[in-house]
Amino acid sequence: MSKADTNIILETPRLVLRQFTGDDVDNLVDLNSDPEVMRYLTGGKPMPREEIRDQIIPFHLSVYDRFDRLGTWAADSADGGEFLGWFCLRAGNRSEVTNVELGYRLRRSAWNQGYATEGSRALISMGFTDLGVERVFAHAMALNAASRRVMEKCGLALVRSIPWDYPYTFAGTEHGEVEYALTRPEWDSQGFPDRTSV
Repeated sequence: MSKADTNIILETPRLVLRQFTGDDVDNLVDLNSDPEVMRYLTGGKPMPREEIRDQIIPFHLSVYDRFDRLGTWAADSADGGEFLGWFCLRAGNRSEVTNVELGYRLRRSAWNQGYATEGSRALISMGFTDLGVERVFAHAMALNAASRRVMEKCGLALVRSIPWDYPYTFAGTEHGEVEYALTRPEWDSQGFPDRTSV
C-alpha cells in the first residue's frame, strides 16, 4: 500500500473517497465556483479562494485527527482519478458520533449518474456497520428536489421542515430547509447492500 493509499477512507465500484489535502484547493475552488452547484447553498455565489485555502481545507484536515472516519472526504472517480466532489459523514453538533450528518456536493459533470446515491449509501453503511452510528440525518433546501431524491434513495425519510436561519438569503430560502433521517433499525429492515456492492 502506498502512502497515498493510507488516505483512502472508502472505495465503491466507481468512487474513491479519500482525505483532502492542501493540493485540493483548486479542486474545491472549481467546484464552488459553479453557480449551479452553489445554487441551493449561496444562491449561486462562488466561494472565495482565500476562504477555501485558509478556512475550509484546514477545517477538513483538523477533523481527520479527531474522529474515526467521520469528516468530509474528497471523491475521485475510481477509473481515472478525476475529482468529482465530496461526501461527508460528520459528527452531529461537531462532536456527536452516534447521530451524524450526511452531505455531498458534486461537479455538474457528475450529476444524474448515480454517484450521489452510491457514495452516500456507502458512507451510511460504514457508519452503521463499523462506527456505531445510531442515526443519520441530512438537510437540504426545501426546493432542492434532486438532493431530496438522493436522500430518499438512501432510505432517509422526511422528518421535519426548518425555517431558513442563516445570515444570507436568496430566492427560495423563504421555503426553508427540510431534514431527512434514517435510524439503525430502519436501515437494518430495509436490507440495503453493503458498501462493497453498492
